[in-house]
Amino acid sequence: MSALFTPYTLKDVTLRNRIAVPPMCQYSAVDGYTNEWHQVHYAGLARGGSGLVVVEATGVSPEGRITPACTGIWSDEQAEGLAQIASSIKSAGAVPGIQIGHAGRKASANKPWEGDDHIPEGDPRGWQPIGPSPIAFGGGILPRVPKEMTLEDIEQVKADFVAAARRARDAGFEWLELHYGHGYLASSFFSPHSNQRTDQYGGNAENRGRFLLETLTAVRAEWPDNLPLSIRFGMIEFDGNDEETLTDAIELTKKFKQEGADFISVTMGFNTPNSEIPWGPGFMAPTTERVRRETEMPVATAWGMDDALLAEKAIAEGQMDLVLIGRAQLANPHWTRDTALQLGIDDPDWVLPAPYAHWLASYRPAA
Repeated sequence: MSALFTPYTLKDVTLRNRIAVPPMCQYSAVDGYTNEWHQVHYAGLARGGSGLVVVEATGVSPEGRITPACTGIWSDEQAEGLAQIASSIKSAGAVPGIQIGHAGRKASANKPWEGDDHIPEGDPRGWQPIGPSPIAFGGGILPRVPKEMTLEDIEQVKADFVAAARRARDAGFEWLELHYGHGYLASSFFSPHSNQRTDQYGGNAENRGRFLLETLTAVRAEWPDNLPLSIRFGMIEFDGNDEETLTDAIELTKKFKQEGADFISVTMGFNTPNSEIPWGPGFMAPTTERVRRETEMPVATAWGMDDALLAEKAIAEGQMDLVLIGRAQLANPHWTRDTALQLGIDDPDWVLPAPYAHWLASYRPAA
């Protein structure tokens, strides 16, 4: 029996298999509002057969968006459109999830295909980014210096996360993920590359993790106890200090667990342009397995897990509890069915919704 196609239960939520679609920004919203593109996109991903579909990084405030075209959840009106998406995901048999976050010093950027850069200062499309310290990303990328956050700013952002979690709950999402990776605000607080504060939010690893832990605690009080609360956490930078960074990240993850986090999506920090990332199939799997072992928390990762045999092995051998398959599912919306065929599971067509499976079960492609 395939390990990848066994159900997975966390809290009161059961996924039909161990395949999840991670958040992938679409850069197609207007003033934070979703539209027809998002409706079709997420319904299509859910019809592909995955157990969990997580909606893209959604800004907890206007200035928390990565680009002006990113989705938002700072108003009840925005949440109405997201509620339709949650419903469409669930109607196709997947669990609807959403990632909420704040882009920090990487905010006010162009769409990626328009150039990996900040919107020029003075351009009405943009705004002033904020961060733990007034340090630009560097390396000729995202050069704008963020405004150093005051303690009042920090409290406001935590409140914005709580309000976003409440709206996500009321919109019908059943899996909430906090974005603590990829050099965005929470990640930049944790990293010494971007955090040089001298108050209680800077300095040693405990202080640098304080914003992340306090935000989690506040959100946990709002998010229902019976539904999973996940964190996508940048736990390694590939900057030459990997053991120290990962050790600190694991210790903070143990505190996340104590404060009510249920699941960790292991990813990279992306807080410096000088990283030397060892790209390759499953290259984050050993790190993810270590996090699982040392924290005793369920985990997942993306990053090169899109080979069927590799994904099966990762679940079967206990490296992780879910595999995150993103871009491969954009390239092939029926990646899950094709994987079922490759792994030889019984009735592989039935990993898809019944209206598809019914017709495919009798389909014989022309020779």
